[in-house]
Amino acid sequence: MTGPDPDSPTPEPAYVDPAPEPAEAVAQAPIPPAADPPAEPTPTVPLGDATFAQPAGSALLGGAGGEVDPHPEKLVGAAFAGGLVAALFLKGMARRKHS
Repeated sequence: MTGPDPDSPTPEPAYVDPAPEPAEAVAQAPIPPAADPPAEPTPTVPLGDATFAQPAGSALLGGAGGEVDPHPEKLVGAAFAGGLVAALFLKGMARRKHS
């Protein structure tokens, strides 16, 4: 048999520690500017301005957001029903194609 034994362990390469950078080079490195300024928190309704429609601590819409829907569950139910109808429609189309 010639050559090295395939079952023998391979020698590990020696670890070479990279040279540390001088402190002057690190101190003179430019600091990149921040990509975006930090986000401002959403203003909330203070306790004195609270109403039944906007309780204290809720997000302040300021009139630009319009009226909040008091029954959002109706939209969720309509989306579920629409998905169910679409699934039944696609199932019927698949049956016609394979028949």
